[in-house]
Amino acid sequence: METLPTTSTMKRGGRSKGVQTSKPSLIMAFFSCVAWLYVAGRLWQDAENRNLLASLLKKNSAQRPKVLTVEDKLMVLGCRDLERRIVEAEMELTLAKSQGYLKGQLQQSGSSSDRRLLAVIGVHTGFGSRLKRNVFRGSWMPRGDALKKLEERGVVIRFVIGRSANRGDSLDRNIDEENRSTKDFLILEGHEEAQEELPKKAKIFFSTAVQNWDADFYVKVDDNIDIDLEGLIDLLDRRRGQDGAYVGCMKSGQVITEEGKPWYEPEWWKFGDEKTYFRHAAGSLVILSKNLAQYININSVSLKTYAYDDTSLGSWMMGIQATYIDDSRLCCSSIRQDKVCSLA
Repeated sequence: METLPTTSTMKRGGRSKGVQTSKPSLIMAFFSCVAWLYVAGRLWQDAENRNLLASLLKKNSAQRPKVLTVEDKLMVLGCRDLERRIVEAEMELTLAKSQGYLKGQLQQSGSSSDRRLLAVIGVHTGFGSRLKRNVFRGSWMPRGDALKKLEERGVVIRFVIGRSANRGDSLDRNIDEENRSTKDFLILEGHEEAQEELPKKAKIFFSTAVQNWDADFYVKVDDNIDIDLEGLIDLLDRRRGQDGAYVGCMKSGQVITEEGKPWYEPEWWKFGDEKTYFRHAAGSLVILSKNLAQYININSVSLKTYAYDDTSLGSWMMGIQATYIDDSRLCCSSIRQDKVCSLA
């Protein structure tokens, strides 16, 4: 009988302990539910935000161009007007250069009239060719007063030569002395006279001649040929006013690929598998109209030269609207009776 209260007390104590340990569990469960609801709410909100952003991007991308052009970039940077002014300035500069308005550029004293000349003829010569020059002066090329009268008719003739590699040496002094006596030289101050520099010499000649004289035609002549001057003047006069004229004895020919052989072309690989040159005028006598000479003058810095002057000149004519005129009267080695040049 005494054991009954003891048993009852133990049971009550057990129930009391169980009630006390269940309260923290309920609290933890409640906070867990709150935390879960909070995280779920944030995830749902983030998902909604992502959907909203995706829809906005899709809408904007549909209104924007797929490719952003250069013009679009210029519009964004506010440079469209600046670009237009730069282009206009470049066009004005090119026009001014083509018309001879260059810094430090003076009109050559060889022209006796303000009217446009018929032709400027440049006889390309060298330091060791004084005897040839004297022969020409005594044959087809006028000298002294006769040279001035020819200029009054609209034809200027000059021997064309550069400077010595050793500036101011006896070679340069001899040319200066000869020029003081004859006054029939065009001295290319910026060109160094050398056999391998003949293509550059041709380029500088046309560029310099078109700057110094206003003529319909510019003629390059080698000093190994004789000229029927009246025949050449008549040929030029008949073509007066013809723009884009590239006139000469047109030819092609094999590209020599073996170093050491005559007429070797170091850049032979540029001429294709057939190894033949493009169509070009023989270098002995070449005629260019004024606009073609102006083209050489304006683009002188970027024009590529090859091993020889005639092929170099032909390459410059290939990329522009030049009219190729094959005139057999300019084939100096031909047997035609009416040709205007012959081998000297």
